[in-house]
Amino acid sequence: QVQLVESGGGLVQAGGSLRLSCAASGRTFSNYAMGWFRQAPGKEREFVAAISQSGNIYYTDSVKGRFTISRDNAKNTVYLQMNSLKPEDTAVYYCAAQNVYGCSGYGCYDRPPRYNYWGQGTQVTVSS
Repeated sequence: QVQLVESGGGLVQAGGSLRLSCAASGRTFSNYAMGWFRQAPGKEREFVAAISQSGNIYYTDSVKGRFTISRDNAKNTVYLQMNSLKPEDTAVYYCAAQNVYGCSGYGCYDRPPRYNYWGQGTQVTVSS
């Protein structure tokens, strides 16, 4: 089992920044690819960003150039730095972990069913 706990959400004005953190425990963190997803009210959960075990990074188009995902294996933590926030970024943000091998490319990381473990989510609200 892997336990994931997100933090760092909050209320921010448009154009502002937030940094989300996701602390993992329970298994060897470096063995897992990590992803960030978000879900707005009435909408499906959508992919935001992912970082593989080897450090390959993927973003959905709407956050490219604004969000940065990173991981610190020594701290068992994955981060999502969010800059130039927009009201449409408002959602509950979830981190997730998957033990993926033998798969490469964006399609290995952008789908929720591929992930084995999920955090409880943290609310991000961007006011206009």
